[in-house]
Amino acid sequence: MKKITSIIWGLILAAAGVILALNILGVIRVSVFFDGWWTLFIIIPCLIGLITTRAKAANLIGLICGVVLLLCCQDVLSFSMLWKLLIPAVITVIGLKMVFNGIFQNQSQDILSQMKKAGAAPESGCAAFSGCNMNFDGQPFRGADLTAAFGSLKCDLRHAVIEQDCAIQATAVFGGITVYAPENLSVKVVSNSLFGGVSHKKAPAAGQDGPTLYLNCICMFGGVDIK
Repeated sequence: MKKITSIIWGLILAAAGVILALNILGVIRVSVFFDGWWTLFIIIPCLIGLITTRAKAANLIGLICGVVLLLCCQDVLSFSMLWKLLIPAVITVIGLKMVFNGIFQNQSQDILSQMKKAGAAPESGCAAFSGCNMNFDGQPFRGADLTAAFGSLKCDLRHAVIEQDCAIQATAVFGGITVYAPENLSVKVVSNSLFGGVSHKKAPAAGQDGPTLYLNCICMFGGVDIK
């Protein structure tokens, strides 16, 4: 996948170089700095990410935002109209999240689904306009659903009893979630982010035969830290 991304970026840069050279030589006349040219720094990476990465929802949302901003700069839409479209945009984002979660189900969602079928509900944590600390010292852990909206949530698994693969669904909207994982636990992350992201600072587990923590992270103007 990295090879495909490199090839696409290489073709784009090569094409840009040829266009600039032809402009300098007077062969063609292409205006590079058109109104809203800066939106290409949003549109192009998101378009490439939509093709080459698993974070489909985040890249699609970013692509839509870039196109809308370009249309505003071209006077096709007005910036005042953009603010009026904010609420419909939020509703659309939520809908896209549900669609992509259903289509691109990953390992973490499989584990949580298995728990629910077995009658063992995942642990639930929510920080809304507040803070929340979840500590699992000495407790068995299999899965959790964490949400931070305009707040901060900490989930400490460093001394939890983890005997098999586990999963966390983490959603951060204008908030932050911090997950403390034990040293012997491998961590794999799938992230869909819009103006946010995931920081994975945990050192790799020494052994490869132990359990794995699968995190499915959705960040909107927020972030998830893994330590």
